[in-house]
Amino acid sequence: MAITASLVKELRERTGAGMMECKKALTETNGDIEAAIENMRKSGQAKAAKKAGRTAADGVIVIATSGDGKASVMVEVNCETDFVAKDDNFKSFADAVADRALNSDVADVDALMALPLHEGEDTTIEEARQGLVSKIGENMAVRRFTRTAAQGDLSSYSHGVRIGVVVDITGGDEELGRDIAMHIAASNPVCVSEDEVPAEKLAKEREITEAQAKDSGKPDNIIEKMVEGRMRKFVNEITLLGQPFVKDPDTTVGKLAKAKGATINGFKRFEVGEGIEKKVEDFREEVMAQAAAARGE
Repeated sequence: MAITASLVKELRERTGAGMMECKKALTETNGDIEAAIENMRKSGQAKAAKKAGRTAADGVIVIATSGDGKASVMVEVNCETDFVAKDDNFKSFADAVADRALNSDVADVDALMALPLHEGEDTTIEEARQGLVSKIGENMAVRRFTRTAAQGDLSSYSHGVRIGVVVDITGGDEELGRDIAMHIAASNPVCVSEDEVPAEKLAKEREITEAQAKDSGKPDNIIEKMVEGRMRKFVNEITLLGQPFVKDPDTTVGKLAKAKGATINGFKRFEVGEGIEKKVEDFREEVMAQAAAARGE
């Protein structure tokens, strides 16, 4: 059967693969487009597996909120480069994943990946991910998601696609909620208040502070005051209520919330790639490795 341009075009539209890949697949199946699609899906999954070891530390944070504003989901979907993070196909995939996470009760990423990407369809999120890896040529992963059920009202803020914040506030107004979410994005507090600071974090900081104070050579009673002062400063720096408000550093977030009659119940903040160790590529070694491979070494 003749491999016509229209047949190649149809296969490209249905698979998203390149023109030469489509032409080769059709040639191998003697123009049988359905068989070509099946073979390309099989090879696409193989390509996805080959790319699975590559570090995906770029990507997007997507926030999805229910119609009544009482539930929210935040998802991190990773890729290898910021170029792909801007790709419409990648962004559409990430949006669909966030929507499925919002409208399901799955507890972890593995269970989420087994769900259909779109309600009523057969293709799972994992199968769609593998197809996208094959189409775009980069490793991708749904890294994590978190749900928030409102005690009060939910506000969210996205700093581009790289940082997302959801904050739960009782009282105040919409502007206050957005301002505090924006502050959290910028200042990255550890928790809301002092009583939520992990005990081990306080103990480690006190140990460091005491060692520094003792090096000053001052009397013990002065050292004690120095340590307590520095610890108060440390707690204010890492707690949301103690931090100077980014839009008005003369007041703290705690004082701002109190003036507005609001209580901050909690927040969640995601930043793309946080905690992922990126592999540093040595360009010279990479070229030498490719040359060696070409020589069959």
